[in-house]
Amino acid sequence: MSQVSLDLPVPDFSAQATSGLTVDSSTLRGRNLVIYFYPKDSTPGCTTEGQNFRDLYAEFQALDTDIFGVSRDGLRAHENFKAKQSFPFELISDSDESLCGLFDVIKLKKLYGKEHMGIERSTFVIDKTGTLRHEWRKVKVAGHADAVLEAVKAL
Repeated sequence: MSQVSLDLPVPDFSAQATSGLTVDSSTLRGRNLVIYFYPKDSTPGCTTEGQNFRDLYAEFQALDTDIFGVSRDGLRAHENFKAKQSFPFELISDSDESLCGLFDVIKLKKLYGKEHMGIERSTFVIDKTGTLRHEWRKVKVAGHADAVLEAVKAL
């Protein structure tokens, strides 16, 4: 898992999320954003990652930081996953991969000897001005949410 500190403006984006929300990055200015991309709802690593962010949610909120999880799953799967895991944050459905493309997280992956294109577990911290400040690629779940929280604290 590699963390990179950056200073890049993030283009405006809009995406459909759970709770009937449309997430519009321009209306979220003034708050920090953590956007984490994960391969699939209700799988072991993705569930643990979401639980870790859930368990630290109050600390992120105290730092004026919103969290959004993103995968290619549909909104119905997201609503079920969110409810089952009691996630206090919204999940974005990126079935057309537009957000995945913006953040370049679709990569060639190997599973059981077969290759396919899928989401590489990645996290991005965007500051209150809409500037990308940190990114993590090839994320290992253990300790990751804590590392992201520390990066937000340092903003």
